[in-house]
Amino acid sequence: MPLRARRPAYYLGLVIATTLFFTLVYNTGMAVWEGRSQPLYRSLEVVVQSFTTTGYGEDAPWRTPQMNALVIAMQLTGIGLILTAVDVFAVPWLRTALAPRAPESIDDHSDHVIICAHTPRTDAFISELEARGREYVLVEADEDRAGDLHEEGYRVVHADPESADGLRAANVESALAVVADADDDTNASIALAARDADSDVRIITLVEDADLARYHRAAGANDVLSPRQLLGSSLAQQVPTAVTTDVDSGVEVGDDFELVELTVAADSDLHGRTFGEARLRERFGVNVIGAWFDGDFETPIDARDELTARTRLLVAGESAQVQALKEATASTVRRFGPQRIVIAGYGDSGQAAADALSSTGTRVTVLDVEDGEGVDVVGDARDPDTLDEAGITNASALIVTVGDDTTAIFATLIARELNPDLYVVVRANEEADVQKLYRAGGDYVQSLATVSGRMLASTVFENEEVLAYDKQVSVVRLPAGDLAGSTIADERVRTETGCTVVAIVRDDRTIVDFDPETFTFEVDDEVVIAGTDEATTRFESQFGV
Repeated sequence: MPLRARRPAYYLGLVIATTLFFTLVYNTGMAVWEGRSQPLYRSLEVVVQSFTTTGYGEDAPWRTPQMNALVIAMQLTGIGLILTAVDVFAVPWLRTALAPRAPESIDDHSDHVIICAHTPRTDAFISELEARGREYVLVEADEDRAGDLHEEGYRVVHADPESADGLRAANVESALAVVADADDDTNASIALAARDADSDVRIITLVEDADLARYHRAAGANDVLSPRQLLGSSLAQQVPTAVTTDVDSGVEVGDDFELVELTVAADSDLHGRTFGEARLRERFGVNVIGAWFDGDFETPIDARDELTARTRLLVAGESAQVQALKEATASTVRRFGPQRIVIAGYGDSGQAAADALSSTGTRVTVLDVEDGEGVDVVGDARDPDTLDEAGITNASALIVTVGDDTTAIFATLIARELNPDLYVVVRANEEADVQKLYRAGGDYVQSLATVSGRMLASTVFENEEVLAYDKQVSVVRLPAGDLAGSTIADERVRTETGCTVVAIVRDDRTIVDFDPETFTFEVDDEVVIAGTDEATTRFESQFGV
């Protein structure tokens, strides 16, 4: 039984014990100090009168100082018991009566998205929904949690998402989709309940263990997403190895045209130059969309910005052009032979990263707090001795995929101190911690919440194709919408939204060479845009896509 439920019982016990104690003391004092013996019930009456401040009757006044001191103590005790009663009974009652209560059903929503469970991942998805002006309803089984979410401004219903009635309370019959983002077992139960409530509703579940995806489909899920595995593979691709290069696997936009991220190495030809001095477009023919400076994405890039070590460039161009730029950004000192990479955290993302590196000839050391198959070193990634045992001082890179961001931040700080030349790639569980991880020493940080939000948005809204979930920018293919009949320059797309139009798709043909001043969009065109999540949602809102 929780302490809050036990407090009234404790209080009543205190009142009874205190009353009996003062009854015995008062009765003895009247006989010994005042010379007036009386029955116990008479003394009990006086004690109750004192505690309730209703008076003392014929016993007053008292002649001895001892009895006067006793009566004063009884009066003060009575006041204390009354104040305690307010805290034990009145305050909780008022708190309950005045606490915000989430509604238990809704009736005025249609074409909305029902979200079962509130997590950082669904928070990112809610941001995507709100940017598109789409309705959503959170279904929360815990009454206190539902009330807190309601007070914070979320549209929430207090109901059981694992029951058909609970989902009907969220108007599942008129919903666009049901999204389940609890644990794997609960998500399967939610899928069964949703299918029972409405046989036609679209059900989307997120799964942590990819092996359980088939059971979610068996439970009725139309789409099962596994962002942890996707992100783990993506993090492995950020690490320069003897086989892979400093250039990420690009996002293919059209034939022989791709969008890639490039990292400027400390001893590369571009290091130390300003963006204007580098003349990337003139020298390589690529379109530089933006760059990350200390984790902050800037677009367009100021000509005075310096290309320092670990600056990441987002560029679009033909494969040969990108390859030439890649050689200019890469280190002039090449490592030969197998490199050593440490993976801290061997959950789904860590295993996916290890699998992606298994064919590169890289020596991989896995560190985890629990022993198991594939784990080489058991210990805490925040312990310098454990990191030293894993070979961090001789490693070329560290991939951090631990369970919470606080541990990831501290592990990054320690690893950076032990090996200043280490290339550190980190998975952030929450978007709010991305900048902290960069400041802690991370070279590349990607948010699980962001990847999940993009995957969910692309799955729910079929007219939007996200070309890359696992990049630090959003690359999206959308209908041209209100751009029809105008040009990029007319609409000031980059200035107004922060997005760059990378390509236009017209009649199944991808156009990458176009003049922003003269190229006019047609009604059936599609555009491929790149930018931050906020920028792409502004683009959708601005042009009614």
